[in-house]
Amino acid sequence: MRTRFSVVRDEAPHAFIVGNLGAVQLREHGTAWAEEAVEMIGADAIAIHLNFLQEAIQPEGDHNATGCLAAIAELCSEIKTPVIVKETGCGISGEVARRCWGAGAKAIDIGGWGGTSWAAVESVRAGESKNEKDRPLQTLGEDFSEWGIPTVVSLAEVAATGGPVIASGGIRTGIDIAKCLALGADLTGMAMPLLKPALESDAALIARVETIHRELVGAMFLSGAARTADLRSIRVYITGTTRQMIGERTGAYHEM
Repeated sequence: MRTRFSVVRDEAPHAFIVGNLGAVQLREHGTAWAEEAVEMIGADAIAIHLNFLQEAIQPEGDHNATGCLAAIAELCSEIKTPVIVKETGCGISGEVARRCWGAGAKAIDIGGWGGTSWAAVESVRAGESKNEKDRPLQTLGEDFSEWGIPTVVSLAEVAATGGPVIASGGIRTGIDIAKCLALGADLTGMAMPLLKPALESDAALIARVETIHRELVGAMFLSGAARTADLRSIRVYITGTTRQMIGERTGAYHEM
């Protein structure tokens, strides 16, 4: 297994590489297992993902989350590698963020609602299953396809509790990146916009990254931001339902 995955660091000797393990699996296997995963790819950090909605709908999913926070706290106290707590499409609330910081997390990736819906993915899987007992899970996945905290709302809540905060969940363009940085994110993450060009060719992927970069630079220029850090100090306008949700949850952005 080590030989199989060590190619990650071989191919990206200077990249910041993050390992990725599930909270349920961490609880089952412990810190030593996470340390092995870090060593296997020469990771700079380890992300522990919270995918409980997906687990709830998977035919083979684990429906017991007891002890996961304690397992994260134990990992944070024992491993030298920074630990990131990462959601996978449902967002993280301010209350949960505080518990993650208390457990020792060095960063939180909010993984807000608005990107890939793993509930919808598992719904399709259940519908295609040859096992009739899995079919009711198709409807369950459809019912929960809109479950979660929207990315912008989650970002506002988590950023108010500390940092570093990684904004992900429906980030599609450089303009989206600029908005997240202006709202308090330290980093952003995206997958879908890069997957299709990556499967096409290296040239297509590079072209897409360059487009995203131009969009970000353009947004910075038009906002008067010389550096990405300057985006934090620009005036932000939030309207509609998003403004209402953030105001109700954080007490911020009250109507004038």
